[in-house]
Amino acid sequence: MTNDTPAIRNKNLVLHALAQFAEGNLEVLRAALHEDFREHSPGNPSGRDPFIEFVAGSPVAKARIDVKRVITDDEYAVVHYHMIPEDDPRGVAVVDVWRLVDGKITEHWDVLQPVPDPDLIPHGMF
Repeated sequence: MTNDTPAIRNKNLVLHALAQFAEGNLEVLRAALHEDFREHSPGNPSGRDPFIEFVAGSPVAKARIDVKRVITDDEYAVVHYHMIPEDDPRGVAVVDVWRLVDGKITEHWDVLQPVPDPDLIPHGMF
């Protein structure tokens, strides 16, 4: 795989946006998300601006994000990470699926699972 394939560009865009977001830069989302962005998670709004406003007030905006895995192709980026909110040292295991078209994130799905006591996961959560 060359360094300039759609899959590599998708990976770089999503990882850059996630890293900048984790540092508190919400404006990076305005550049990364398509204006007609579609959200598939219950309770989360669609549309770039409503989604950014929603995320700005959510726990993820203040959480530490530790990326574990990234899988990309020409249309999708899948990111598996450990989200650790300020008030929850165990945190949450998250898988985000992002659909990208022409260098913009157009759709999002996610799956979240609270990280249980380590004794319940002998092989580790990540």
